[in-house]
Amino acid sequence: MKKQQTLVKIKACSKHEWFYVAPGVWGLRDKIVNVYFIHDASTNHWVLLDTGLSTSAGRIKRVAKQLFWPQATPVAIILTHGHFDHTGSVKQLADEWNVPVYAHYLEAPYLTGRSAYPPPDPTAGGGLFTTLSFLYPTGPIDLGGRLLMLPEQGNIPGLEEWQYFHTPGHAPGHISLFREQDGVLLAGDAFVTTQQESLLSVLKQEKKLSGPPRYFTYDWGAAEKSVQTLASLQPSVVATGHGKPMEGEALKALQELADHFREKAVPVGGRYSQDPAVAGISGVEFVPAATKRNTLLKAAVVLAVVGIGVLLASAAKKKYS
Repeated sequence: MKKQQTLVKIKACSKHEWFYVAPGVWGLRDKIVNVYFIHDASTNHWVLLDTGLSTSAGRIKRVAKQLFWPQATPVAIILTHGHFDHTGSVKQLADEWNVPVYAHYLEAPYLTGRSAYPPPDPTAGGGLFTTLSFLYPTGPIDLGGRLLMLPEQGNIPGLEEWQYFHTPGHAPGHISLFREQDGVLLAGDAFVTTQQESLLSVLKQEKKLSGPPRYFTYDWGAAEKSVQTLASLQPSVVATGHGKPMEGEALKALQELADHFREKAVPVGGRYSQDPAVAGISGVEFVPAATKRNTLLKAAVVLAVVGIGVLLASAAKKKYS
């Protein structure tokens, strides 16, 4: 009873940096991405799901103390996948906390320095974040001995109440977490609840159940199957790597996305729209050629950035001359 009262108290409090998702689950939004703090009542342990950007560690540790003091150290870090906005602080936190990092075995090449991800697709459309995606880092990190593989049966160390589902398409070893007893789904980037490609949508955190972020999704066929798998779970609450939690009637949009994925999510004329990149246990094996549009778009963006820089420099020179 005392534990339930504590959870209710935490849910009711609005002055903290974190947001409430469900009993025992809280999130932290840091700039463009979410991380999640998951408490397991059966073990009285907690884990961190994803680690945000390279600047996120301080806020994550602060929220951990707010939520779990004096047990402010998790038993593990779980990664939904290894993209830069989900692993930015993983080395620092794993070392400071002295905890293991768990991921799907198909993410291992990108977390052990062996392979970069497929290149982003700036032609996938949807907004400025897509257009600028050729600037995003895709190179691997190396977690060394900190990295451990998740059990293939779907269970999660430290979280007896949860299971994971392999949900590739956005990343080869992408996973989503599900708590069956109350239908809580932590989807990662298998789908998101804002239009992550759009700067305006991200800044306003507009709720819109959308497919995986287009600019990093390398296999749209696999991504479609992943969304269908998650929709079949009929979750009661979803929280994703980008956007706000959704529940109730709003989740009808998840089944609609699963039923009409090609129309609602897949970009027209994107690099990976027809031919996916291929990745295996050693990393990326094949990447389709960039389109001419891709090359021209990169050149246009670079010229625009240079032009803006020249204008700003000229304005500053006039101001101080």
